[in-house]
Order: sequence, then C-alpha cells, then structure tokens
Amino acid sequence: MTKAEEVYTKVEALVAAGSTKADAFKQLAAEYDQPVNSMRGAYYAHTSRGEASSSERPRRSRRRETTPEDALADAREALDRAIESIDREVEAAGVRAFEAQAEYEALKDSAEAKKEAIAAKRDALA
Repeated sequence: MTKAEEVYTKVEALVAAGSTKADAFKQLAAEYDQPVNSMRGAYYAHTSRGEASSSERPRRSRRRETTPEDALADAREALDRAIESIDREVEAAGVRAFEAQAEYEALKDSAEAKKEAIAAKRDALA
C-alpha cells in the first residue's frame, strides 16, 4: 500500500466517522509527524492518479453516436462536476485560511518574547 493510498484510506475513514477533511488531515499530520499540506497532497495525489476504487471513478459510456439527449446529459454532468469542483476549491481555501490564521496567531503570540530575547542579546554586546 502506498503512502498516498494509506492517507486516502485513513482520511476517508475519519470523514465517514464524522470528522471534517480538515480535521482528518490535521490528525494524520500529527500521527505521521509531517505538515498538514503533505497529508493533503498525498490524499489528492491518490485521487488524481485514479487510484481510487473503481466504484469512485467516473465511468465513461461507449456510444457509437451522440444524440441530442446524450449531449444534454453530458453537458449537465459537466456542469455538475464544475459545481462540485467549486465546493472542493472553497473547502481547500478554507483549510488554507484556517492554517494561515493559526500561523499568524502563533507568530503574534511569540513575537514579543522573541524581540525581547534579541534585544537582550543586542544589549549584552554593547
């Protein structure tokens, strides 16, 4: 089992148990002692390579000719996929925003102590 497949499987299990994908990525990042983005990358690398199970991959029908009804159905499916894609993009942006906010808070909280330590070292050099 590849790491990507393992991450995908664990994330899907956590989501099925009621966790959000963002929380699942964070939990696995802690478990693997790696950045959250590494977990997210492994997850999406697995899905983009088509390594998801065959029941999760879209199936293409084989037609000899395209009827107007087929063309409309294809167009509707393409638009539905576009809507789903937007939802995924919004979710990913939300995760990035949450992580950026957490980084900002951590930097803000530690800034004063860091500045004081540097000032003390500067003063010791004088």
